[in-house]
Amino acid sequence: MSLLNARLNPPMARWQGKCAWIVGASSGIGKATAEALHAEGARVIVSARDAAALQAFAAGHPGCVALPLDVTRPETVAEAARAVQAHAGRAPDLVLYCAGLYRPLRATEFDLAEMQHHLAVNYVGALQLLDAVLPMLLEAGHGHLALVGSVAGYRGLPMSLAYGPTKAALNNLAENLYLDLHPRGVGVSIVNPGFVETPLTAQNRFRMPALITPEEAARHMLQGWAQGHFEMNFPRRFTRWMRLLRCLPDGWYFSAVRRITGA
Repeated sequence: MSLLNARLNPPMARWQGKCAWIVGASSGIGKATAEALHAEGARVIVSARDAAALQAFAAGHPGCVALPLDVTRPETVAEAARAVQAHAGRAPDLVLYCAGLYRPLRATEFDLAEMQHHLAVNYVGALQLLDAVLPMLLEAGHGHLALVGSVAGYRGLPMSLAYGPTKAALNNLAENLYLDLHPRGVGVSIVNPGFVETPLTAQNRFRMPALITPEEAARHMLQGWAQGHFEMNFPRRFTRWMRLLRCLPDGWYFSAVRRITGA
């Protein structure tokens, strides 16, 4: 097997009886992934700020548990993590951080409060979750951590001043987590979608190439976990070009982005 196709994590293909905790499950990719895992037989625990949306999801998916929390409040994350462990009777098999915030922003309209809000939700929230779950995963010696990033984290893009840097941070964080946790039996993956039809991308006023549904995104994620991937980026007809842009010299990259986006 080549290094490009190597299984970097233990494959997760059989979900019957497994416990999956999804943070950011009230809509979009998180909700679709919760639905897909539930359909595969997993015991799904859903968390987000929107308690009503979580309760509605749990009511329609027997066996599912709703645990509302606010990722910017560490005490609620820690309390939920204890409840997850109590419900499962052990460390969860999958912890997925899918909470996210996106507001279009340019440097010409710099807004410090907005920058800090993105940081708090998209990155620091992931750290709050890690603080709560890493001890139980390390003690168990198994389980899987997955972070939802974005291709916007590959390189700078127009309107992504607040969003892109937080997703770049998640990519670097995932790589560091993998180096430290893989030898201890804990899997790590980073999910970098292109454009997915969610309440966040509905704010965009430009054409989004290769736009996919949250259900398609969830299918890609389950396939990636089944194949033991570290990074999942999709749809490939779009993300492979975004990955190639990372290799361009800076001058070529900035010129290409301006030409393509009109920035």
